Amino acid sequence: MPVKIAAVALVALAVLAGSAAARSTLAPACTGSQLKGTFKVVPGSAGAGNIVYKLDVANKSQTSCSVTGLPVVRLYGKTGKRLPTHVVPVFRAGLTAILVTLAPGQYAHATARFSPDVPGVGEGNRKQCEPTAYWLHVSGTAKVPVKPPTPVCEHGQLQLTAYQRGR
Repeated sequence: MPVKIAAVALVALAVLAGSAAARSTLAPACTGSQLKGTFKVVPGSAGAGNIVYKLDVANKSQTSCSVTGLPVVRLYGKTGKRLPTHVVPVFRAGLTAILVTLAPGQYAHATARFSPDVPGVGEGNRKQCEPTAYWLHVSGTAKVPVKPPTPVCEHGQLQLTAYQRGR
């Protein structure tokens, strides 16, 4: 009996030590200054008043960092003026965020579906629903070009997926 108790205690200690080690190796959240990226149209995705753009971010720093959940983004015009930006999950009920640890040079991606030409409520009968977005700021400071530049209707509504590993 004492051998079983000792074995159980040893296993419990190993589990606790393993979870403490895992916590100490978690990379901190990536800051905008650690990221570089692209925000480009997905070829063939336009249709029924919507289009999909893909956001790729890479860790340009010398230390590992992590991203998770929906990207934190903000649209900007050609001269740097902030534009309306409203992020919503593509499928809120099924949103599963994973922790993506990015070693230096590694990538994560997400996609954004939006309307470039169908005005939302309150956008009226303007020639263009919203000003053209030329830049997307990610995690506060990472300035990513929008390729090609585009308006984002419905007051800047971007239906985003959660980050995933890779390009």
